[in-house]
Amino acid sequence: MATESDKSMTRRRLIEAAGAGAVATATIAGRADSKETQTMIKPLIDPRTAYPSPPFRQQSQPWPGLASKMEPRPDHGEQSYRGSGRLSGRKALITGGDSGMGRAAAIAYAREGADVAINYFPTEEPDAQEVIALIKAEGRTGVPIPGDLRDEAFCWQLVTRAVEGLGGLDIVVNNAARQQTKASILDITSEEFDWTMKTNIYAPFWIIKAALPHLKSGAVIIGTASEQAYDPSPDLYDYAQTKAATMNYVKSLAKQLASKGIRVNAVAPGPIWTPLQVSGGATQEKLEKFGGQSSLGRPGQPAELASIYVQLAASDASYATGQVYGAAGGTGQP
Repeated sequence: MATESDKSMTRRRLIEAAGAGAVATATIAGRADSKETQTMIKPLIDPRTAYPSPPFRQQSQPWPGLASKMEPRPDHGEQSYRGSGRLSGRKALITGGDSGMGRAAAIAYAREGADVAINYFPTEEPDAQEVIALIKAEGRTGVPIPGDLRDEAFCWQLVTRAVEGLGGLDIVVNNAARQQTKASILDITSEEFDWTMKTNIYAPFWIIKAALPHLKSGAVIIGTASEQAYDPSPDLYDYAQTKAATMNYVKSLAKQLASKGIRVNAVAPGPIWTPLQVSGGATQEKLEKFGGQSSLGRPGQPAELASIYVQLAASDASYATGQVYGAAGGTGQP
């Protein structure tokens, strides 16, 4: 018959065995987790060679151009961007969402859980349909709204249609722009100057006015500025001044809307490989060398700015307002 001492010893051994088993199990699980983590670790990427560098072949398209016809084709994160739910349930309107940074933002937003409406010029329909398909592939709502942003009535309709199609509005990204290279101010007609101003300055003004009644505390407005705002090229006289104005309206509006809990920020790209460049935004000579003057020796790709648009739209960036986030490959920033 077992004594109390024997029973105590047996219980102690059982507890010790169970403990040893738990430690072993945890160790095995830890090793498995470690192996899984190791397989998820991404290798370091040299930013100098991550994407194509000049020289590029000469190429030209009618304004506003199509990303799908560029060589090499720009990377908007179609294959690379992976979301983690940072914008789950959000409703976003992006102008110029068919290509360039707008397309990169639209793809990233959808993969972060947002529903997205994109505006684009009617001739950009082929690129726009690709974006809508990518948004829907994530199980999100994609709303295409083609139209000319020079038309004030359309800008108001754009916001109305976005709100109706998305069921609300939390994020407004004013990204669309017109850029045409002209060697001299004497080469710019009043009609061309007006076109640039209407697209780059008037349109955001109209869209923001139309959107504000729909934006609640926690909503976000993002503008696309440029390194041209503070380091203008001589052949981009009209475009550069619109980007300086964008930087300033962002800072002014951020102060105005802070009391409403609405944040306003901007992204300032450097030389980015987009249809702007092949549809009159750069001379053929500049296009061949495009981006080569940057510290990294190449132009940026829209995909490299996607995470910035996500960060500015995400709730965990709640203290960022009136800021201009740059991505210009090493050139100066505001």
